[in-house]
Amino acid sequence: MSALDKITAIKTTKLAEECHKKFPLAQSVKDAIAKTNREEFVPAGFRHNAYKLDALPMGSSQWISSPLTVAKMTQYLEPKKEDKVLEIGCGSGYQAAVLSHLFRGVFTIERIEPLILEAKQRFRKLGINNIHTKLDDGQSGWAQYAPFERILFSATAKEIPQKIFDQLSDGGILVAPMQNGSKQIIVRFRKKGQSIQKEELEGCDFVPILDGIQK
Repeated sequence: MSALDKITAIKTTKLAEECHKKFPLAQSVKDAIAKTNREEFVPAGFRHNAYKLDALPMGSSQWISSPLTVAKMTQYLEPKKEDKVLEIGCGSGYQAAVLSHLFRGVFTIERIEPLILEAKQRFRKLGINNIHTKLDDGQSGWAQYAPFERILFSATAKEIPQKIFDQLSDGGILVAPMQNGSKQIIVRFRKKGQSIQKEELEGCDFVPILDGIQK
């Protein structure tokens, strides 16, 4: 994995510190933010804003989540190095790149073809080789590599499809922004045998999950 140059490393370390001040992070999550070159995932015109704690627009009328949101979602997953994680909604690839420092394997699905192609290029350029990408409707999951110890939705769902829960391993954690009336709430689900425990964490604002593939 290519190391960050000195100036970028200073910026990403500062970004990790800022996230940590607003929301206490595990050291491993903080390190993962500090090791990820956010500028690579931001459209060229917004590079100067790459290290602000804001969401930024990117192609295909989508948004790259704020670094603070990415840090929170990552922390809520309670990552373990030996685990595999499925991400539904790759977008720019920034969240997947952060997860790549914390998991053995990252499996990320995106329904918008230009986005997944750009994300793949970024991963290649940055020398990240434990991320697997797929163009698909993420609501079907990725049965071929299931079960996953962790599953993350990077877009808001009205409900979690049963086939996604089926791909979560026993004792696994799924984190998703859920539509709740007019509000969105980050919810953490834990699978214990046949039962799913549900915990509401905080309000949020994500783009909604859509059906099908967009070329």
